[in-house]
Amino acid sequence: AFPKILDGLPVTMGLAASSLFIGFFLAIVIALLRGSRFRPLATAAYAFVYVFRGTPLLVQLFLFYFVLAPIFGIDRFWTGVLCLSFFEGSFAAEIIRGGITGVDQGQYESADAIGLNNFDKYRFIVIPQSLPLILPPLTGLLISLIKHSAIVSVIAVSELTTAGLNLIADTFMAFEVWFLVAGIYLAVTITLSVSVSLFEKSLNKNQR
Repeated sequence: AFPKILDGLPVTMGLAASSLFIGFFLAIVIALLRGSRFRPLATAAYAFVYVFRGTPLLVQLFLFYFVLAPIFGIDRFWTGVLCLSFFEGSFAAEIIRGGITGVDQGQYESADAIGLNNFDKYRFIVIPQSLPLILPPLTGLLISLIKHSAIVSVIAVSELTTAGLNLIADTFMAFEVWFLVAGIYLAVTITLSVSVSLFEKSLNKNQR
């Protein structure tokens, strides 16, 4: 049974990696737009965050799959990726915005005083100082992304949970299979937690 379940693991990791990349890029854009002085952009970013944070992920997945996917010709895998990206990106945007606003105002004034433009200000001053504030909650969000990827089984994407469902249909060993699936998810999330924790310690050591 174990090799058959593992067939779904690469799809789960592909879902998570693709959603992480798109969601993180989207989160940075939304976080910056939230702080924009141009009111329509700030309002649009605010609406994006509260719509995707305020509606259930399953409902969003059905909307993406039954409404947007047929219109734009998106397959099941990328429908799942986009839905997870938008959902997790809305949470990541608030985390990133909180980290950026958590940097002392004097740092912004010092960057302006030495003549840095906005890009260099964020690149060399703001972002490095906000990383220790952003990384811990982003780690939790990444773990949630791995777990939330199981929801795409409802649209028949052949990831880890779907592989478990198919195996149960063949063997009727629900108890054993679900414990095995849970163990694989747990192993993946623990590995990610430890890796990010080591990276965070390395980052803090370098900043000292």
